[in-house]
Amino acid sequence: MIEIDGSYGEGGGQILRTALAFSTILNIPILVKNIRASRKNPGLGNQHLAAVNAMARISGATIEGNKIGSQTLTFIPQELRPGDYEFRIETAGSVTLLLQTIFLPLCVAPGDSTLTLVGGTHVPWSPPFHYLSQVFLPSLRPMGVSAEAMIEKWGFYPKGGGLVRLKISQVDELKPISLVERGSRKKIRGTSAIANLPKHVAERQKEQALKRIRKELEIDPEINILYDVPSIGQGSFLFLLAEYEGIVVGFSSLGARGKPAERVADEAVDFLKNYLESDGCVDPHLADQLVPFMALARGYSCFTTTQMTEHLLTNLWVVARFMETKIQTRGELGRPGRVDFPNE
Repeated sequence: MIEIDGSYGEGGGQILRTALAFSTILNIPILVKNIRASRKNPGLGNQHLAAVNAMARISGATIEGNKIGSQTLTFIPQELRPGDYEFRIETAGSVTLLLQTIFLPLCVAPGDSTLTLVGGTHVPWSPPFHYLSQVFLPSLRPMGVSAEAMIEKWGFYPKGGGLVRLKISQVDELKPISLVERGSRKKIRGTSAIANLPKHVAERQKEQALKRIRKELEIDPEINILYDVPSIGQGSFLFLLAEYEGIVVGFSSLGARGKPAERVADEAVDFLKNYLESDGCVDPHLADQLVPFMALARGYSCFTTTQMTEHLLTNLWVVARFMETKIQTRGELGRPGRVDFPNE
């Protein structure tokens, strides 16, 4: 059994998600202590508990400590089982963070799977569905990962209730990839969306983003509007996608009560601008999500990123607890860097 300190580094739920995935894939029991110990509400929340129970169902695991607020969890996996699954997260817990736990195990499971996920699809502190479908999944295709994601209902904070379906094909072997150079930029496009809000909110988001990108970056992007997306709650969302020859990157912002539409646009544009003015290929949000896949791929993988984040370094630490591969990192925290996986 491997013991994992859940308070290490970034100290959030990512430690638990990655540990559960590797425990299941490698069939190694784990004991996770100090789960989210430094957070305002330490221990397992609804979202984390949903991930634990989902992983247990997929792996037939024996678990202890799977309750709200628990800071200690014992997880003993049995057999990884592909299949048709439905998982629901109470309130607006993020379905994309739940997916970060179960996606890689289901990719390498002995068979195809389908998922129905209910919860938050566009909520704070997590990748929105559009990042999953337009950045994360396309980035994994060269590694042999084949998955389709569809959204039927949008889930905004605080009501949630979003509905996402995925089809995941079995991966016989993860292929190594190199994401070091962006290559030439092809286009920048985006989406401004609203649910149960006046149309002018989406239009103001779009106009502010267009104005700033044209003026400050001297680029003419394409931004489409989605009026009244299906949702049980209210919400607004702006997503900007930059396509290069070697990579696709995405940046987004969410509306909130009392938050002007122009500020929603400004946040997303600022993220995009920081990327365009920085060195590195992979955006900071994708970097830590690539780590588990590159660690398990057979052969030499690597990437450069515009920012070495605490999330990235913490995820590298978790993976190193399970594998003897000598991952190499270059770059300071908060600065551009590079990560190499010299797997044999």
